[in-house]
Amino acid sequence: MELIFATHNRHKIEEAAAIAGAGFSILGLTDIGCFEEIPETADSLLGNATQKADFVFQKYHCDCFSDDTGLEIEALQNRPGVYSARYAGEHCSFQDNIDKVMSEMRGQTNRNACFKTVIVLFLCGKKYSFEGEIKGEIIEIEKGTSGFGYDPIFRPHHSPLTFAEMDEVTKNSMSHRAIAMQKMMDFLCKNQI
Repeated sequence: MELIFATHNRHKIEEAAAIAGAGFSILGLTDIGCFEEIPETADSLLGNATQKADFVFQKYHCDCFSDDTGLEIEALQNRPGVYSARYAGEHCSFQDNIDKVMSEMRGQTNRNACFKTVIVLFLCGKKYSFEGEIKGEIIEIEKGTSGFGYDPIFRPHHSPLTFAEMDEVTKNSMSHRAIAMQKMMDFLCKNQI
């Protein structure tokens, strides 16, 4: 089955393809000739994911899904949250976002954090949503070179490694995106779509 992932982010596409497995072909926006940056102006993860998937469905009339992910840090009143991808400003880099979080976390004793992903699927004209969540902590020094985003500073509970220290298989067995993706895959397989 072919699904369009409403993103230009190659890291996300590769991760989704690895989680989906051989029965699914995951294509990104570039693969369908969409080079537009789809706005994310909602005030929730569900709102942003819906906005992106709806854009692709309306314009290209194909089955598609989109996600939005937020890192919620207790000591920062659950920031960056819905603004995680652009926390340091528009057109910022992953490192800019990490630097801002690490600066704001300096001296904080409560390091608890939670990664959340919401996936919205448009399938045969109907909308479905799936959520994934993993709790952990913000470490004091970046560790690891794998992954992307906040992976070098987030360590899941019950793991000695940050996401950026894990190999792809290990991360994809527990990550917030993997949990949400697996729920979507289970839905698709259960309904024999």
